[in-house]
Amino acid sequence: MRGLRAGRKGIAVMLTAILLALFFPTADMTASADKISELEDEISQKQEEKEQTENEISEKKDELSELSETAEGLKGQLNSLNANLTEISNNLAELEERIRVKNGEIEQTQQELDTARETEAAQYAAMKKRVKFMYEKRDYMLLEILFGSESMSDFLNRHEYIQRISEYDREKLEEFKQTRKQIEETEAHLQQEMAELDDLRASVEEEQSRYTDLVNQTSGRLSGKQREISEAEAQMLEYERELAEQKNDIARLQEELAEERRLSELAARSAWRDISEITFAEGDRYLLANLIYCEAGNQPYEGQVAVGAVVMNRVMSSVFPDTVVGVIYQNKQFSPVASGRLALALSENHATQACYRAADAAMAGNTTVGNCLFFRTPIDGLTGIQIGGHIFY
Repeated sequence: MRGLRAGRKGIAVMLTAILLALFFPTADMTASADKISELEDEISQKQEEKEQTENEISEKKDELSELSETAEGLKGQLNSLNANLTEISNNLAELEERIRVKNGEIEQTQQELDTARETEAAQYAAMKKRVKFMYEKRDYMLLEILFGSESMSDFLNRHEYIQRISEYDREKLEEFKQTRKQIEETEAHLQQEMAELDDLRASVEEEQSRYTDLVNQTSGRLSGKQREISEAEAQMLEYERELAEQKNDIARLQEELAEERRLSELAARSAWRDISEITFAEGDRYLLANLIYCEAGNQPYEGQVAVGAVVMNRVMSSVFPDTVVGVIYQNKQFSPVASGRLALALSENHATQACYRAADAAMAGNTTVGNCLFFRTPIDGLTGIQIGGHIFY
């Protein structure tokens, strides 16, 4: 009879485990499947955004290449214009030197002309005096020549001398007139050359002004292209930053997806015990209450019960340790264990009366989150049961 009862009890336990596996884990598996679908959709969306960003980077690179080619062309054009402007400036400087020399020649010619005019005037004045003197003293001079001459030959010589003086005056006067005329012609010629040089200078200055305008316009266009290049480079850097973030987001989502798939597979393989099959050790209540305090001490009571229920669900699951101590101290499962906060809470018993009530409720099989095995702070795309500041899934 004892064996029969034990067999019936075993069958009942198995039926209970099967029913639990059929109903409660199915809800978790459905939630996990929804989460996997959401993550796959989000990864697909992120992949599309990444491809779009990559296309924008490619387009921006093409734009930068075109801008760089245009800028290089403008640089070559600017160098050519500057070379021409330098040559024109040198020509203008040479022309200014020629004008300076020509001005000196004109000034020297004007001085020579003034001197010639003065000499001509002086010669003319001297000739006038001699003519006047000879006219006024003609009778006296003739008598002096006549009576002062020793012979007829001497008389003729003196008379010839007077005639030569008159001819000399006329010749000198004519010579000075010719010299003045030549100087005036030279001055006119120099003035003509000066006028031509002034016209040439005006033409060169106009050409210099035109090239200066071209240099300024080209420099302005080049500066504009360089600004466009800087803006395009800054935009491309922003696209590259976005691309890096998108790649990080995709990597994170893929990790989450892998974890969700692992959890889904884990839940699918999980067999469950009934709460009545769990044997609690001394100190489990104290340990669970302080863990609840560390994880959900600032959460509503339902959230504290939920944390305790997650621990008990793991104890009942076949894929986790089968004791409260084993579940809580399993490697990298509860952050207060790794950080030392749980040890501090246990040493000073930080757990509140609400934490103890929540531990008692969970150890009695009560749950506010069904058969959820995990919880964390909310993140985008994570679905589950939210209580306070935690998502249970």
